[in-house]
Amino acid sequence: MLRWSIGLAGACALAGSMNVGAKPIAFAGGYTVMAEYGAGTMTEEQFFYAPRYDLSFGGGHVELDSDETAKTRRISYARLNYLLHRWNLDDAQGSLFVWGGLGSATGNTFTGSVLAENAGAQADYETRRIYASFKTDWQGSSAFSHRIDTLQLGLAPYRHDYGGLATWFLIQARQYTGAIHRGTESAVLLRLFKGGVWVEAGVTNGGKLQAMAMLNF
Repeated sequence: MLRWSIGLAGACALAGSMNVGAKPIAFAGGYTVMAEYGAGTMTEEQFFYAPRYDLSFGGGHVELDSDETAKTRRISYARLNYLLHRWNLDDAQGSLFVWGGLGSATGNTFTGSVLAENAGAQADYETRRIYASFKTDWQGSSAFSHRIDTLQLGLAPYRHDYGGLATWFLIQARQYTGAIHRGTESAVLLRLFKGGVWVEAGVTNGGKLQAMAMLNF
């Protein structure tokens, strides 16, 4: 029993010390609030509650503004997130999330509001020094279809301790479909987190601000 308790405590400490990416599920009984700002292209706010370690539900609002045309989208949605699988290794962790939901959308290329669908997935792998993730998020309706694919790679200058301040340097590559942004948008980001508070900010290759914040409680 003592050995099992020590092992469980070690696993929890490892998971807590390596929670380096934005995830739609924090922990059982926990709440997650996230906000992302991409100057001139995308802003999004999300709120989720997790009744179980592998399930959360809530909603969000995303605004897309094309930098190619005058096209705009405003989408509000309710969503269910599911942890499909998690890999707990000796000094690393990986996870695979999927999600889906429904909402309503308005825009300046169609009249009124339309029923919108949301679906996506996220895969990540992390140690206390290396981080990698890929996320694909689709918003669609009878009037439009937009997908945002985001790849992040990160490196920590030091191995942070559980409960301490973690620092990460990241590079990001993002592509938008549906004539929101032409080509690949890249960014260099600084990420900091401690406990349940997580923030990152940087600049894109177009000289625009990219920022995100997350709170788990």
